[in-house]
Amino acid sequence: MFEAMRKRLHRDEGGFTLIELMVVVLIIAILIAIAIPTFLGARSRAQDKQAQSNLRNALTAEKTYFTDNQAYTTTVANLTPIESSLDFTSTNAAARGVKPQSVYAVNSSAGQAMCMESDSKSGTNFFLVDIAVTGGANNAGTWYGKSPTVTACPTSDAALTGWTQAGW
Repeated sequence: MFEAMRKRLHRDEGGFTLIELMVVVLIIAILIAIAIPTFLGARSRAQDKQAQSNLRNALTAEKTYFTDNQAYTTTVANLTPIESSLDFTSTNAAARGVKPQSVYAVNSSAGQAMCMESDSKSGTNFFLVDIAVTGGANNAGTWYGKSPTVTACPTSDAALTGWTQAGW
């Protein structure tokens, strides 16, 4: 009997027990459960930042056009040569789409304000309004809005309820 126990104790058996393997699988599952939501949140924030960046680049194109013509435009043919990396006609966020929505008058001066929209892959819509002249209901400057607070471009500078000049 002692001989059998001695042989069993001195045998070189390699490998892991079932319990050890289950503990390792459990630890990996816990790490994955922590990592996936963090990754998805970072991905959503990155998609939102891309849409915001597209709007800022489009604003630069609009301001360049405004400098040359003293009025904003929604004509894609005018904006594309200035900023060719953006797709001004697309509603597809994957195509770096920016939609010039409207240009309106301030103080009876045509083309003194404009609004653009860019949709993020995360589902958030970002809007940017730039008013070139002081007057009307709001002062000149850049106004920012995003869904769900803002759902569409305004048709006048008096309709900027829910917008902010502090950024998104």
